[in-house]
Amino acid sequence: MREHIKENLDKPGELEKLYRDNKSGFKKAFNELWNEIQHSAIARTWNERLNYRSEAISWGLKQELLVVVILSIFAGLIAKIPALTGISEDYFYPRHLGFVVFPALSAYFAWKQSLSLKKTLFLSAVFIVSAVYINLFPSTEKSDTLNLVTIHLPLMLWATTAYAFTADAPTRIEKRMTYLRYNGDLLVMSAVILLAGFLLSAVTVGLFKLIGLNIEAYYFQYVAIWGLAGTPVVATWLVQTNPQLVNHVSPVIAKVFTPLVLLMLTIYLLAIVYTGKDPYNDREFLLVFNALLIGVMAIIHFSLAEADQSAISNFSLMMLFLLSLLTIIINSIALSAIVFRISSWGVTPNRLAVMGANLLILINLVMVSYRLFLSLRQPEKIETVNNSIAVFLPLYAAWTAVVVFVFPILFNFA
Repeated sequence: MREHIKENLDKPGELEKLYRDNKSGFKKAFNELWNEIQHSAIARTWNERLNYRSEAISWGLKQELLVVVILSIFAGLIAKIPALTGISEDYFYPRHLGFVVFPALSAYFAWKQSLSLKKTLFLSAVFIVSAVYINLFPSTEKSDTLNLVTIHLPLMLWATTAYAFTADAPTRIEKRMTYLRYNGDLLVMSAVILLAGFLLSAVTVGLFKLIGLNIEAYYFQYVAIWGLAGTPVVATWLVQTNPQLVNHVSPVIAKVFTPLVLLMLTIYLLAIVYTGKDPYNDREFLLVFNALLIGVMAIIHFSLAEADQSAISNFSLMMLFLLSLLTIIINSIALSAIVFRISSWGVTPNRLAVMGANLLILINLVMVSYRLFLSLRQPEKIETVNNSIAVFLPLYAAWTAVVVFVFPILFNFA
C-alpha cells in the first residue's frame, strides 16, 4: 500500500480508489509515509481528511432526524403490540424481541445508503417471512426447537441488519469489520442513553411521589417502553453522525478487560480442577460454560475490531493471543462434553445446535490464534486476524438460519 500511495501521489483519482478499496490500510500506510510526502499539497489535503477530528456534536440533517423519530415510533409500536392487542406478554416478547430492534435499524441503514429497490425488498421479505414463521410456530409447553428458534432468531435478524449495513459491499472484509466496530460503539452509546434515561425516570417518578401522585405504572407503560424501544435507533444515529463520541471509549474498554478476563478465566479453570466439577454430566454447568465461551469470543472480536492497528502494542497482542488460547481450551472441553452427552444419551435439538456453534467457534478461534501468533512476530499481520474474523460472520449467520428453519422440521417441532 505504501508504494502504491507514493506512485500515485500526483493522481487524485487513483488515491481515491486505493482509499475506497482498503480504508484502514490506506490510513495506516499514509500516516507511516507522512514525513516523506508532507511537502505535497495533495498529501496535506489527505492528511486533513484522514486525521481531522471534530470536537463539536453534529445533529445531522433535519431529514435524518425525522427518519430517526419515525423509526423510533415504529419500534415503540412493535413493543406496544401486547398492550394494543391484548396478546400475552409471555407469548409475545420471547418470540418478537428481535423485531423491536432490528427492522428499525435495517430500515435506517437502507435509507442511509439509498439501497436499491431489489435489496430493500429482499430485506423486507426476510423480516416478513421470519415474523410469519415465528407466529405460525406450533406452541407447546416444552419445546426444545421453539426455545432454540427464540434464541437464534434475533441473531439471524442481527445478521440481516449486517446485510443492510454492508449492502454496498457485502463481500468486503473492511465493511464487515466496520459493522463489528459499529456494534461495539452501539453498545456503549446505548448504555449511556439507558443510564441517563434511568436517572431521568427515577427523578421524575420520585418528584411526583412527593406531591402524592404515583405515576410509576403509567410512566413505564406510556413513556419508558417507547424510550427503551427507540434507544438502539437513537444510539445508531448518534454513533453514525458523531463517531468521535465513542470511538475512543471502546478501545479503552477492550484494553482494560482483556487482561482481566484472561486472569479470571485462568483462575476459573484452576477452580474447576480444584472443585472437581464435571461438565460431562452436569447440564447446567455445561450451559454456563457455553455462555462463558460466547462472552469471551465477543471480547476477542471487539478487542480486534476496535484496535487501532497502527498503534496496537505487543503486550495487547500477547494478551489477545493468550486469551484466544485459553478460550480454545474452554471450547474444547465444552465440545467434548457435548459429544459425550450425544454419544451417551442421543441427539437432541439443543445438543446438536450447541455442538454446531461450538465447532464453528473452535475453527474460528484456531485461525484467530494462529494469526495472532504471526502478528507477534510481524505486527503488520494484524490485518489478517481481522480477515479471519470477518470471513466467519456469514458462516455464523448461516448456522443461525439452519437452527431457525431446518431444526424444527428435522426434529418434528419437538
